[in-house]
Amino acid sequence: MSEPGKGSQTGSQTGAQTGGGTGGERGWSLSARAEGEGVRLELGLPDLGGRPVTAILSLDRTEARAFARALLAAAGDATERTFVGPHET
Repeated sequence: MSEPGKGSQTGSQTGAQTGGGTGGERGWSLSARAEGEGVRLELGLPDLGGRPVTAILSLDRTEARAFARALLAAAGDATERTFVGPHET
């Protein structure tokens, strides 16, 4: 995807995505890769408190599934709050 803020798929092996910024600026990045019996997630933010930050999470399978479910739930909640449905008559 190339729309700003929508992310872009950069490879099936890493699952890396980046959020677009304005004027060609690079936004956030998220990558995942298999690590032993689990997964390693790296979330990069270009500017947090004036400097770049990378958070690294090493999760086993159970933790990774719980994390994925929590992210999906949060995304669903945010979507419902963002888009107002039709008014009842």
